[in-house]
Amino acid sequence: MKRDLFLTIEKDAEMDTPLRQDFAETLLKGVRSNIVQSIRAFRVQDLQDAGRSLGQHFLYANLATAQSKQDVLDAIAQQFMFPAHFGKNFDALYDCMTDPLHKSGPQPGFIVVLEHIPANGKFDKEAREQLLDVFRDTADYWADRKVPFRCFYSFL
Repeated sequence: MKRDLFLTIEKDAEMDTPLRQDFAETLLKGVRSNIVQSIRAFRVQDLQDAGRSLGQHFLYANLATAQSKQDVLDAIAQQFMFPAHFGKNFDALYDCMTDPLHKSGPQPGFIVVLEHIPANGKFDKEAREQLLDVFRDTADYWADRKVPFRCFYSFL
């Protein structure tokens, strides 16, 4: 009886993986592999599940409490677990998203979510575009290396 139960669990696990991968491929079907776009109808949990099933890195930053450029960079650094020596500027953000990861070996891909980017006087349209440009440049960097990098964002 124990053997039958083990085989049933093993078969369920084998069947579960393709279903998850199908879900991820279906979810991301209309999304280019290297893009920065509005999160729109995507749910964060679905994107995380898709990343997991595809074996990709999932990076999430909730920026709801950030007010300024420094707050945004601090929140991203903390939530992405950047090293303590992170320079807290847009150039350093790009460097952390590319160089150390590239040097650590082949990468499976990335799904990044920047949720609730502030839209206020201290983090105006120009600052938001600069932030998104860093992630667009990062997407281009990984595209050159044939590594998927999808970044989804929303504004507060």
